[in-house]
Amino acid sequence: MATQSAQEGACDPPPRPAQPGKPARYISKYSEFVRREAEKNKSQWKTMGPAKVAVPSPNDFLQKRSKEPKPAPKKKEEEGEKLLPLSVPRRTYHPVVRVKKNFIYENAVAVIRGEPKKPQHFCVDSRQGDKYLLEPSGLFPKYTRKKNYGVIPKYVTRRNEEMKREEEEYQASVLEQLQKKAMKTLSEEERENVLKALKKNWEETNRAFQSLPVLTDTSYKRMHKQELELKLQQLEHDIAAIENYKTVYIANV
Repeated sequence: MATQSAQEGACDPPPRPAQPGKPARYISKYSEFVRREAEKNKSQWKTMGPAKVAVPSPNDFLQKRSKEPKPAPKKKEEEGEKLLPLSVPRRTYHPVVRVKKNFIYENAVAVIRGEPKKPQHFCVDSRQGDKYLLEPSGLFPKYTRKKNYGVIPKYVTRRNEEMKREEEEYQASVLEQLQKKAMKTLSEEERENVLKALKKNWEETNRAFQSLPVLTDTSYKRMHKQELELKLQQLEHDIAAIENYKTVYIANV
């Protein structure tokens, strides 16, 4: 006791109380099983195809035309039953026609009677003999020797005829419109009837004018007198125009 007190000083901290211990860590009972399964299936995708594949035999090598479809085996005719030959030819039968013709003679006659080939026109433009065809060059009078050279094409003639017909139709329509709007000429009988009617109207208007009172002291009397005077002047002007001119035109309104 004295030794323990001698070792402990007055400045030493008091002893700490004992702390309770930590609980043990949980360990699953399937950890070993999971570890074995992971090692078993590790990197399984690195192989090409299944691990165990049947190796083909060297005798089963690929032969020529081995993959082509094979025709069905022909049925053998039973013994004692043979097909009789057909009296009518098949539909696919094409008889051989032998033509008795001497092609050598025919070709010789065609060559003898045929027209000779016309020589092509060339143009040589150098001392070395460089030549080119004259017809496509534009120097040969090709188009001026045509049969239809200088003849107006049919489509141009047809177009000109259509334009002429359209112009005639237009002129006819314009003339018809002018005739509709043209003035009408009065006949002699109509002129006499119009003149008689104007004179009769003038006589009636003049009689009414002569019947007016002398004193026009109201506005109505003055206006009525002015109307009659204007009407008489207009009638006199129309009568004089019809009497002076034998031909009278009336516009169609």
